[in-house]
Amino acid sequence: MKNFTSVLVLLIFGMTFSCGEDMDDSLQPTEANLIIKLNFDASQPRLDNLGQPAIIPDGNAAQTPTIQKMSANYIEFAPMATTQLGQGEVVFVGEETNAGNATAIDFQQSIFAGDDEVFLSIPLSEVASGSYEWVRVSLAYQEGDIKVLNNGSEITGTLASFVGYNNYITSFDLNGSTITVNDDVLQGFWAFEALGFTSQGQAPAGATTVPNPLFETSPVPQGSCIVTGQFSNAFTITGNETEDVTVTLSFSVNNSFEWTEVNADGKYEPSIGEQVVDMGLRGLIPVASN
Repeated sequence: MKNFTSVLVLLIFGMTFSCGEDMDDSLQPTEANLIIKLNFDASQPRLDNLGQPAIIPDGNAAQTPTIQKMSANYIEFAPMATTQLGQGEVVFVGEETNAGNATAIDFQQSIFAGDDEVFLSIPLSEVASGSYEWVRVSLAYQEGDIKVLNNGSEITGTLASFVGYNNYITSFDLNGSTITVNDDVLQGFWAFEALGFTSQGQAPAGATTVPNPLFETSPVPQGSCIVTGQFSNAFTITGNETEDVTVTLSFSVNNSFEWTEVNADGKYEPSIGEQVVDMGLRGLIPVASN
């Protein structure tokens, strides 16, 4: 009987110790993360390369696309207006490759996110403590719906826009149609699909709008597609956060798809020679929240 009691005590002690371990594990604090989400806003101001309100030039027309997904290749927080590109806190750099004989964004390794979706999540411990007033985002790709006039009928098709500085593409799917490239394409390359038919082209080099309100104090290389936006209040990381922090990158898609008009009716009609001239996003407003 004495031996049985001893065994019973050991079993109870072991169970208590085990339960205590489980409870301790469940009470361990989880690590706080920096979460970056994307947002596409048709009501935000339409800006030019200097971050100033922009009108549509005479002889051109534009429409607001419905963006389905986007990819970026670089995200950096900058503490001041004079912080030079690369001298801030770089939180994301996308995959690059030399497969096309020049350094380019590796499209096949790109990360994508849609409207109000998470693009990136990293531990806050990997982000330097500090106060940041600006964010820079190098855009790489956007895909969305636009309206096209063809033989008197207006149809909706899907436009894939490569706005990164240089993009290496093997192939990609566009609404079930495979577009094969196997080469580098510069900023402004696009492909379009509607009703099972596809086309592709190249907008003029350097014509893609890249709003940068810090043009005078912190310029970015031409063709880089690094859009700059300012927090309404400085975004501060103390290093003592216990909860996730979300930064939503709200991009203006206000009349961001622009073309030259042949028939001045405000409708994109490529079959009569109307040419794409710009597909760059028209501004960035970052918003931080807990």
